Amino acid sequence: MLKFALIGAGRIGRMHGSIIAGHTKTELVWVYDILEDNAITTANTTLARVAKSLDEIFEDDSLDAVLIASSTETHAELIVRAAKAGKAVFCEKPIDLDIKRVDWCREQIQGLQVPVQIGFNRRFDPSHRKVADTARDGGIGNLEQVIITSRDPNPPPKEYYLASGGMFRDMTIHDFDMARYVLNEEVETVMAMSATLFDPVAKEIDEMDSAMILLQTASGKMCHINNSRHATYGYDQRVEAHGSLGMIRSENQHQHSTETFGAESSSSRAPLHFFFIERYRQAYLDQFDAFIETIENQQQPLVGFEDGRRALMLANAAYQSLEKGQAVKVDFGE
Repeated sequence: MLKFALIGAGRIGRMHGSIIAGHTKTELVWVYDILEDNAITTANTTLARVAKSLDEIFEDDSLDAVLIASSTETHAELIVRAAKAGKAVFCEKPIDLDIKRVDWCREQIQGLQVPVQIGFNRRFDPSHRKVADTARDGGIGNLEQVIITSRDPNPPPKEYYLASGGMFRDMTIHDFDMARYVLNEEVETVMAMSATLFDPVAKEIDEMDSAMILLQTASGKMCHINNSRHATYGYDQRVEAHGSLGMIRSENQHQHSTETFGAESSSSRAPLHFFFIERYRQAYLDQFDAFIETIENQQQPLVGFEDGRRALMLANAAYQSLEKGQAVKVDFGE
């Protein structure tokens, strides 16, 4: 059994804790959260122990891996501590909101022989993954265009807005990673537009609630990302790839697959899954399976540290495009 520690026991951390505890190949040994009540709640439901400090975790030689689900500003330092302690690392996105901190983290862990996987779970969604695999394998001919739709059911509270680092670094960063995954080429040019159309909180703090971004690779392939902080019909998550021989798309998932026909409506269906934990439940399970395989086979993760770095750089480029009112080039460096 691979022994795990969980750092961060909020909403997403509790979900990760239950996945670790329920997996046939892993055991959740430690749970730590700066709010001890969160750690106690998760530990009680997973038969783990509450760590009184991070030192308890990093000094435990029996641990194989650390799952980081704490607040974003702690990620870079925790990745470094875990990697230097010889623990495999799974870290929720983003690595950090500041690219300088991300590059510092990369420098610190360079050469350390431990896998670092970043939590871009949408790559593991069976439908999205089928789109990417088909596009990559030539199933729709030569890939030409990708369209990604991502709309949350409701805007977040003011406190979340202020701590998130902005829409592109918080919400769209998933879509930047998905774009790189489906395009299977590095993005060279970014053009972004945004607006505040409906959320009074976003308007108050000068934040966007709607955005559209165009990406283009050096070979000319294009991707259109459209985001909204609200959708009255649920959590809207779609990916489409168009090529020279056809098109493949990943549609929204409903709570069940029945359709109702009547005098007032035809083909009426159940609402969409309400938010990310429900919609991407299988993706979370599959990404954890992939992480276990990475550890067992001593291989590089499907979504590694550099993927997290480059997604943030695309977010930064989108902000630069907004400021300049024009398309900007992206230089990922070495």
